[in-house]
Amino acid sequence: MPVGSPPVAPRIVVIGGGSYQWVPKLLVDLVNTPSLARAEVVLEDVDPGPLPGMEALGRRLAALAGTGMRFESTTDQRVALAGADYVVVTISTGGFASMRHDLEVPARHGIRQSVGDTVGPGGISRALRNIPVLLGIAADMEELCPDAWLLNITNPMTTLCRALTRCTSIRTVGLCHEVTLTRLTLSQLLGVDFRAIDLTVSGVNHLPFVTAIDAGGADGFDLLRALLADAARAGEEPVPPPAGGGPTARGWPRLRKRDLLGANRVKLALFERFGVLPAAGDRHLVEFFPGFLTEESGWGDRWGVRLTTIAEREDWLRFHRAEFDRLRALDAVPAEPSGEIVAPLIDAFERGRARTFPCNVPNEGQVPDVPPGAVVEAMCTTRGRALVGRDRPRLPATPAEWLRRVVASQEATVDAALSGDRDRVVEAMLLDPLAGRLDLDRLVQMTDDLLRATAPWLPQFA
Repeated sequence: MPVGSPPVAPRIVVIGGGSYQWVPKLLVDLVNTPSLARAEVVLEDVDPGPLPGMEALGRRLAALAGTGMRFESTTDQRVALAGADYVVVTISTGGFASMRHDLEVPARHGIRQSVGDTVGPGGISRALRNIPVLLGIAADMEELCPDAWLLNITNPMTTLCRALTRCTSIRTVGLCHEVTLTRLTLSQLLGVDFRAIDLTVSGVNHLPFVTAIDAGGADGFDLLRALLADAARAGEEPVPPPAGGGPTARGWPRLRKRDLLGANRVKLALFERFGVLPAAGDRHLVEFFPGFLTEESGWGDRWGVRLTTIAEREDWLRFHRAEFDRLRALDAVPAEPSGEIVAPLIDAFERGRARTFPCNVPNEGQVPDVPPGAVVEAMCTTRGRALVGRDRPRLPATPAEWLRRVVASQEATVDAALSGDRDRVVEAMLLDPLAGRLDLDRLVQMTDDLLRATAPWLPQFA
């Protein structure tokens, strides 16, 4: 670039740009990022209905912020991708109609899922129908924007990113807020500024283990053990609003530390058992450790975990639509960051600034307990427009072995999605800790029932 020339404004494309859950918060973050003030944002979706409203919201936010950010929307994926610098993917192939089968079919066979979108029968089923769609996006990117980054926030994150990194040349990263939320929870429990909390992480998405906590120079694990040893007294302490820009909900509820301890019973039980702290919500963790998700526990109720139904997801969609309407009526752009990593990562790339984020990328040694190439979640630092694993921690023997089993199931899931091989789906189910609890014959029947129920979204199995 010639000296004195203006910076090139990046073209940021959102595939699934009509998502009420994701797009409004991403737009606020993008508009609040000064380095992106002149960016071009393209919203693409197969459903044209929400696009005019989303585009109008972007324009209003940019006007309120006084930026030169530009917006457009389209239902043509190739038009959207032409010349893109960043492609954000937030899709759900088949929507609630397909996800209903992910939950209801396993339930008929004795497997109840708290989420059903990452692992377990539901996560495997969701991967089988999302992977071909993601590969189609990447194929268009290889032709139309081969140097762009694909930023995936769609679940199941690990298997989707693994299919992309195995089969395409597109630079891909999965971005999840769970580690950030755990960092916030730790800052509240330990009484340490959010900005002073640094985590060392090793795992996969929704099962990242924190192996060390730097809490403002102190050993965060020592502080956490001391708090748990005196939980009755510490639990009565109020939780202060976070300082330093940590992600928060609008307003601040009056919480005590016992509320946070109660909401994180599973991760704390695993920390006391293994000495490392899972950095995801308990509703995700129980699907990796199905001993928490049993009939004896009230299907997770004893651990404070509730099963998420399709009806509740429909309620959430209504909530997100109401939030969208609220946001459109505001007279100022909310200043609070959402906690999502999309805008901060693009900012770091654009400014050439070294910043560290939890990232899901191929394993190059940052998670030494699993094979190279598998997509893993660890702390990565930006280096120019690249991501480099920062740490190389080893896990204790038992969580390391558990992680390898999860990765093996995920690899089999990718194989099955690429090949349309029903037997490989069965093998992925056998390796999965939650699905693998079933009697073999029943597991095979459940797999066939799922493939049959979701057949409209599985052309590779036709």
